[in-house]
Amino acid sequence: MRYSHGRYSVSAGVLLTLALLTAGAQAADKIPVTTESREALSQFIEGRVLFDNLRGTDAIPYFQGAVEKDPNFALAHLYLAQSAPTTKEFFAALTKADESAGHASKGEQLEIRALKAASYGDPATALKLYKELVDAYPDDERAQTLLGTTYFAQQDYARSSEHLKKATELAPGYGPAYNQLGYTYRAMEKYDDAEKIFKKYTELLPTDPNPFDSYAELLLKTGRFDESIAQYEKALSVNPQFANSFVGIAACLMYQNKHDEALAEIQKLYDGARNDGERRFALFARGVVYQDEGKPDLALKEIEKEYGIAERTNDAGSMSADLNLMANILLNDGKADQALEKFNSSIALIRKSSLAKGVKEFSESIHHYDLAKVYLAKGDVAAARTETEKYKKRAETVNNRNQIRFAHELAGRIELQGKDYAKAIEELKQANQQDPVVLYTLALALRESGKGREAREYATKAARDNVLPFINYAFVRVKAEKMLGAL
Repeated sequence: MRYSHGRYSVSAGVLLTLALLTAGAQAADKIPVTTESREALSQFIEGRVLFDNLRGTDAIPYFQGAVEKDPNFALAHLYLAQSAPTTKEFFAALTKADESAGHASKGEQLEIRALKAASYGDPATALKLYKELVDAYPDDERAQTLLGTTYFAQQDYARSSEHLKKATELAPGYGPAYNQLGYTYRAMEKYDDAEKIFKKYTELLPTDPNPFDSYAELLLKTGRFDESIAQYEKALSVNPQFANSFVGIAACLMYQNKHDEALAEIQKLYDGARNDGERRFALFARGVVYQDEGKPDLALKEIEKEYGIAERTNDAGSMSADLNLMANILLNDGKADQALEKFNSSIALIRKSSLAKGVKEFSESIHHYDLAKVYLAKGDVAAARTETEKYKKRAETVNNRNQIRFAHELAGRIELQGKDYAKAIEELKQANQQDPVVLYTLALALRESGKGREAREYATKAARDNVLPFINYAFVRVKAEKMLGAL
């Protein structure tokens, strides 16, 4: 599973000692952990060990215990947010972390502000803050890993690998940096290097499930499905409740067109789910499997169930996301008017919610992106251009590199619809090259412009993306395979 934070592979007693040292001047090169309660610190450290190994559900009771012992323990609130199974709980804990930041060290404050910025759709500010964190604590492997992971999210893989390598040099036994470095090499299509790193990760932490899960995901990506399943099963043998591995096995089966077996595997996750987050994850994955199988009506029913879980707890953020997903399924199925209704319902929920102003502003910008897609589907190119310009303006104002890529995607699709293939290709090559829909659309533009060899290259990437269940891949995988056959 992709990684975002770190861990020490030592006993809880040693961890407590490390944390106490970190909190004082004796460890000025490490990010402090600030709390007035020794018991809270002990709870936090145990939880962080679990969290850093992608066992967020297991970590929650420890973080809850930490904030019960010290309600002003800002870093514990931050980790509780990142472990939260629902959007509502995430923002509630993030708000607590922000409110408690005055009790924390400079390093902890930077972490809180960075996550807040990223959550509000301002990755440029998040990156700036993580750079400040590394400047303040250059010898902290956690700081290096956070910055490397942020560069990864912005698809700056060269800088990502630089900081992740630094983290492994600072702490040669620090497994999470190896994990994220493996994903970075995978994104760079350096599959041999990625495999070496993931194998090293399994050697470092043989009693944790995530190393085997991450290695399995690389094997999935490269189409080695049987080997991938074997690694996912190793992860589950270490921890039978490691949710991601059930979905990974399902993905392997789905890409072998064994959809019924894939659904059965996900049902195991649903039946053993420990919270609403895991139940929603299972329903989402089932929806993707149905979509991949060409059954959008059944996919919609799974997402409607997902929505029902969020509705019971009035989780506006999750409900809005579910409506948005339903809209995209409908739009892909040629039902633009129904899709528009869902998109409008999605943004209406956000507008009337108690979510922070920054979250609402980010959601409004995404709505312009969604509207542009609907107008394109309805053949209203002028309206699509208008919405694209609104979306692009906001993306450029906050220097959101990922949103700027999405703006290029919209511009490329507009030019493709107008049969200006040269401009479409130019725009689409600046769009998100990790999105199978972009790759497929680019293949279409290349094919229509008479560039068959290059079209085949991008169609192959779209058809063989082999990622964990992702709705955009489900929209184009079969179509990309058919294009390959025709080319």
